[in-house]
Amino acid sequence: MKQIISKLLTKLRPNSSRTYLDEFAQNAALSLPNGAKVLDAGAGKGLYKHHFLHQEYESADFCQIDKAYGEITYVCDLENIPVESDKYDLILLTQVLEHLPNPAKVLQELNRVLRSGGELWLSTPLYYEEHEIPYDFFRYTQYGLQNLLDSTNFSLKKIDWLEGYFGTVSYQLALATRALPINPKHYGNGIIGIWGSATAVVMKLNFAIFSIILARFDLRNKFTASGHCKNYTLVAVKNSDKAGL
Repeated sequence: MKQIISKLLTKLRPNSSRTYLDEFAQNAALSLPNGAKVLDAGAGKGLYKHHFLHQEYESADFCQIDKAYGEITYVCDLENIPVESDKYDLILLTQVLEHLPNPAKVLQELNRVLRSGGELWLSTPLYYEEHEIPYDFFRYTQYGLQNLLDSTNFSLKKIDWLEGYFGTVSYQLALATRALPINPKHYGNGIIGIWGSATAVVMKLNFAIFSIILARFDLRNKFTASGHCKNYTLVAVKNSDKAGL
């Protein structure tokens, strides 16, 4: 049953986070003139390379996770990128910060290779299950992100929710459909265990339905008036009044 529900969710539930993240990367590209130099840091498969066809796009990744990678320009630790200082006009760092054991050192390095006044476009989760284990170290509040930027020679230009609260709840419900147990022993066995198991089956089916509905609502309207986001996005600018760190 777990596999059936998982396949149903994958087929019917749109991933609003991926949709909004693609828009975020596209907006980063649109903010640049033709020929601008871009680094996709922690690029993975290079999902956003196609948005930067009119810019000079390069990528960096340490390529140590057991997953598919795209063509990577620099296979390296993001704490030590083998390029000269002040090279890039924009750096894209999407869903990477949580995987860095020393995020401040990486941001310092990105600051070094970014030209004065250049922009860092970053996204990172506040709420998400552990993934790419064992390289999963942190989750970030907006205040934690502000603190990191302040200490690494960046000024925050704007910070937003990636998806709305509908998207967060949709994700939580989808997770519950996979994780909620249905074996009576997990509810204490006996009559109570059987009742708990039967209740869990009904709940999982309802969670799956509402997860699909809320994901579609999130694409229609990004509700941010209450609750919390699943991911933050931000744009930060390299300060020009310091020599760098």
